[in-house]
Formats: sequence, C-alpha cells, structure tokens
Amino acid sequence: MTYDAAAVRAEFPALAEGAAHFDGPGGSQSPNAVADAVAATLRAAVANRGTVTRAEQRAEDIVAAARAAAADLVNGEAGGIVFGRSMTQLTYDVSRALAKQWGPGDEVVVTRLDHDANIRPWVHAAAAAGATLRWVDFDPATAILSVADVEAVLSPRTRLVAVTAASNLLGTRPDVPAIAAAARAVGALTYMDGVHLTPHDVVDVAALGGDFYACSPYKFLGPHLGFLHASPALLETLHPDKLAPMPDDVPERFELGTLPYELLAGTTAAIDFLAGLVPGTGTRRERLVASMTAVEKHEAVLLNRLDAGLASIPGVTRYGDPDRRRTPTALFNVGGRTPEEMYEELARRGVNAPAGTFYALECAAHLGLGTEGGVRAGLAPYTDESDVDRLLSAVAELAR
Repeated sequence: MTYDAAAVRAEFPALAEGAAHFDGPGGSQSPNAVADAVAATLRAAVANRGTVTRAEQRAEDIVAAARAAAADLVNGEAGGIVFGRSMTQLTYDVSRALAKQWGPGDEVVVTRLDHDANIRPWVHAAAAAGATLRWVDFDPATAILSVADVEAVLSPRTRLVAVTAASNLLGTRPDVPAIAAAARAVGALTYMDGVHLTPHDVVDVAALGGDFYACSPYKFLGPHLGFLHASPALLETLHPDKLAPMPDDVPERFELGTLPYELLAGTTAAIDFLAGLVPGTGTRRERLVASMTAVEKHEAVLLNRLDAGLASIPGVTRYGDPDRRRTPTALFNVGGRTPEEMYEELARRGVNAPAGTFYALECAAHLGLGTEGGVRAGLAPYTDESDVDRLLSAVAELAR
C-alpha cells in the first residue's frame, strides 16, 4: 500500500511556513481536520454534559466519540479511557490513588530510561506511602533496558513497575510485554508511558501487556491533552480524591472538572486522520492498523537515511544503538558546539531540531550528557526526504 507523503503534507498548514520539523517528539503539527474540529466545537452550542438540551447532548456525544476513537487507537475499551490535562497529570493522579494501597515494605520500580513524567510521580507516591523505590539502569552503549535487569529487582513486595514503551530521548523500545509478564508473575501492576510509541506504531494494549497505558494526543497530530487506558475493572479498584458532587462512575471519577470538549473533538479528528493516511476500508481500528503500519515503514526509510547521513559526518556523536529497532528518533551532538548552539544554528537554517534532555533527566545523566543533553531529531508522518536532507546538510555545514 503506497504512502503518499506529499498528499499528507498538504493537509498541514503549519508546513507552509517553510521549516523542516524534527520537533514532533515534543509536539507534532496538526492537520486541517483537527483545527476544523476544534473550531467547529467552539462555534457550536456546547454545555455541561446532559440529556435535556441539544448543547448538553452535543457535549455527551463529543465525549463518547473521543472515548471510542481513543479505544480504537490503542485497541482497548472505551469505558477504560480517562482524559486529563496531560500524561503527566494523569500519572500523578493514578500514582496518588494507587499509593493509598501501599505501605512500608512495599516496592515500586522505575527505570532510568524513562521520561521524568513516568519517574517522579512514582518517586513521590512511594515516599508518601513509605514504600521502597527500586531503580533499573539501562546499558548506555546500546540504550537497551534488559528484561533480566528488571527481573533482578522484582520481589513479592513489588506493587508497580513503571516503564516506557519507547524512550522519548533515544527511541529505544524495551521488551515491554516481557517486562509486564515478569511484573505480573510477582503480582505487580505495570504502568506504561506510551507517549513516544503511539505516534509511530500500531498500538495494542493487550499485546503490550501493561495494566495502564498513557499517551498524549498532541504527539500524534492532535491537541494538547492526555489520555490513559486501563481496564474498567482495574479502574473500579482505585478511588482518587475528587469533589463530592462528581460522579463515582468509571472513568468519570478520574476526570476532575469539566472536560475540554473542543480538545476531545480534535482528538477524535486526529485519530480519524491517522486512520485515513492510506486508502482503505473496514472498521476504524482496521484502517488504523493499515495506516500506522504504513507510517512505520515510511519513517523507517527516512530514519535509515538520517542514521547513515549522521554517521558519515565527521565530528558527530550519536547516542544509542542505531542498529536496534527504535522509534524514528536520533539523538546526537557535534564536536566543538554545544547542543543549544546547534539548536539555534539549525533554526536559523529553517530546521527545527531542538536540544536538551527533554525531561528525560535520568536517561541523559546515565548517558553522561548532564543537563545539556543533545540534539534530538524526531520524524513524523509529514516528514519527507527533503526534510532529512536539509537537516543533514545543515549539520554537515556546522560540523566543519
């Protein structure tokens, strides 16, 4: 099935500004369909959810549609979709709810490969409950987080393992099904950060094996918010702090305040857009599988081009193992220039490839990159060969 990158690019008005965007891991550009859905919702009569007025019914319909779309994206249950301000906020909320069930002697596992949003909430929750925190390192040479190293810290007192499905700094993809299975074997839950995986691959929460899967629509062409998936049965066991008038139903008990209806409409539009990236028929889930498979192939070709180009430029240091399967993400530095300087010089040349640690503080420190980090180039469905060549040409010029 042919992936028409030019046709995809034509749907993104932001690309008319002329920059080559490699900043998708921090927030992707949005297509016309998403902007139109957000605007249409803001222009329509919408009220707090209910069944009496058309405005109330419209709000109900928007929420139901967004839950159904999110469930299709991750192959989960609509009743297990929780929306929130961000993945970070949702993770804090879940960590606090879970910590009510923990106490001294219990153990929580985090990894140095993760974004801080899947570390710090668990650090704080464990401390509040008096639980013990266990750290798992990764191999800095290959960026591989091994299943054996995770298994080494598990015990019958392990209550939760927090692990990324793909490193937002390096693109590394741990064997999360095996990690989840190991956690389950000792009676522990697994919380997966899917923010960096969701834009680049077919996601199936059952196949991944985790109990919680959190991600961010603004990383896959949508608006700025987050959502979490867990089985409704599991969510029923958690009791977050909430206002007394709020419903106690799942998933509503986790959604504090009024939901952002316009952003939910934009999320549905983004998922529908992803489902239509390649021609096809069938259910939305079937079309998503076809489209995201095509996206992964398209980005893999471009990543190979990027990796080969960076490897050919003297003075460029790449991090992680480019031969391992990873999301289309490259972290690098150029000798004689700071990451921030590279970021600024690339921007002057119309190439948006930011620098830093990108909140993966533990990961960057473990790589020996301190607080400066590196330059991160992330691909997206709208990236094409000309973008990659512009980046490589600019890096080669700056490396001289």
